Amino acid sequence: MFWFLLLLCAVLLVYYFFPEKKLPEGSTVNKLVVYKSKHKMYAYDGNELLKVYTISLGKNPVGHKQYEGDCRTPEGVYTINDRNPNSAYHKNLGISYPNETDRKNAARLGKPPGGDIKIHGLRNGRACISKFHRWKNWTAGCIAVTNAEIDELYKAVVPGTAIEIYP
Repeated sequence: MFWFLLLLCAVLLVYYFFPEKKLPEGSTVNKLVVYKSKHKMYAYDGNELLKVYTISLGKNPVGHKQYEGDCRTPEGVYTINDRNPNSAYHKNLGISYPNETDRKNAARLGKPPGGDIKIHGLRNGRACISKFHRWKNWTAGCIAVTNAEIDELYKAVVPGTAIEIYP
C-alpha cells in the first residue's frame, strides 16, 4: 500500500509540474472553437491551429444554456466582447451570450437568460489548484482554463474574435 501511495503522489506531482505547450509568443488568436464533450478549446490564427486547451465547463454541461442558474455553458456562435484584468477569477474574456435567440428562448420559459459568460482563470486565491481544476466541471456556465492559460489568451485574443461552442 505504501508503494502505491508513493507512486500515486509521484504521478500527481508529474502531472502538476509537467510543462505544457505554450501559445507561440506574439501570436494573434482570431478564432476559438470549443467542443464541450471533449473538454477542448482550439485557438486559431486564421486556419492555423495554434494551441489546444483542456477546459472545465459549467456544472451541468450537457445541452445549451437555457436560463440564468442552469449551470450550462452556451452552445452556438458568439464573439469575445469584453476583457477584464481585475475579475474574481484572475482575468477573463467575455463571451457575447445571450444573443437575441437566447433571450427569446429564455423568455418563452419565463426566466431570465443570464449572462456574464466568460473564459476565465481560477478564482483569485486558488491558483495552486492549477491543472487539477480540469478534473471536474465547476463553473456556473463559463469556460475555465488555468491562470497561465488565461494570461496568454488575454494577450493574444483579438476583440471581436469569433467563438464557436459545440456540444
